[in-house]
Amino acid sequence: MRVAVSLGTPDSASEWQKKAAEFVDRVVVPAAETIDRADRVPEEIVRQLASEGFLGLGISHEWGGTGGSSLATVAVLEELARGSAAIAVEVAVHTSVCARPILEWGTSAQKEGYLRPLARGEQLGAFGLTEPGAGSDAAGLRTRYVRGPDGFVLNGTKMFISNAVTAGVILVFATRDPGLGHRGVSAFIVPHGTGGFSVAQRMDKLGLRGSETTELVLDGVRLPPDAMLGPEGRGLAVAFQGLAGGRVGIAACALGVARAAFEEMRANVRADDAEWKRSVLARAYVDLVAARSLVERAAALRDSGAPFATEASVAKLVASRAAVSIACAGVNVAGVGGTRSGAVAERLFRDARVFPLVEGTTEIQELILARALLDAPNQ
Repeated sequence: MRVAVSLGTPDSASEWQKKAAEFVDRVVVPAAETIDRADRVPEEIVRQLASEGFLGLGISHEWGGTGGSSLATVAVLEELARGSAAIAVEVAVHTSVCARPILEWGTSAQKEGYLRPLARGEQLGAFGLTEPGAGSDAAGLRTRYVRGPDGFVLNGTKMFISNAVTAGVILVFATRDPGLGHRGVSAFIVPHGTGGFSVAQRMDKLGLRGSETTELVLDGVRLPPDAMLGPEGRGLAVAFQGLAGGRVGIAACALGVARAAFEEMRANVRADDAEWKRSVLARAYVDLVAARSLVERAAALRDSGAPFATEASVAKLVASRAAVSIACAGVNVAGVGGTRSGAVAERLFRDARVFPLVEGTTEIQELILARALLDAPNQ
């Protein structure tokens, strides 16, 4: 039994979903175990993602993208994550928190020079906000920038950065004075190969293996005057707008893992099995359907131009919980065999466990929601 994307999805999104489903069955599923074991996404698969147009989703044709609504994007990300969470997260980071901020905040020259290659899939994008001492407290950044006669000089360290090893472009956030808090932070476009920019380490992780997670060092990185993205001091506005969209994308990735775990569980449950197994399967289905409804609602709101940040947090929170709950139940249903290295249920369990931690932890989503509810008590 395969759980299909909701019938309420518009035709264009449905077409993208069908295209992604065929690609996943043909290319991703056969490679998923190897990607997890090797902790690498093959370059050939990245090239195929580009040729299929998945790396240009959400970017207009004007700038080299393939168009597609937010609903189309979440449909594709769900399918990709059904096959490999690592691939889905790589695409989500590239499109949601690198390409889209350049689309929304960049000058025409920045879009031509950086967005177009990203949208065409000629380069991957990355997003450098988190630091060793500043994760959820983004206003507490310690990476500094100094304005000089020839542009900017950046110094600092970034932690847990996805796609950074292979990225052609990375958005980096730095402050001119930590004492200024959020008012001191600006965003910068840093091309691959810039002097002083290096990857200090690539981390070995529990889940999402294949998705690069790295520590970056910026040691006297010199950037031209036109490297700043958006107005000076508005870096956190750039970051938070990107993260709102990123949470919708990551929620779709979590949904894909939840769906894969459900389908794997369904394959291990028979009509005459113990009642507890059938009950677990039913509860998992309810969690899956509820999560999909919230993910699609957040995407639809974004497409409409309405505020969607609160719904993005709801979707990310619920989809992450569903992924963990269903993947854990899947291991229980599979029994001891589901815990062995190489078992699909085991890989999905490890992948699912990461989602409550990325793009804002569960606790941060709860704080965002509490703030929104208290600011609008009649909501």
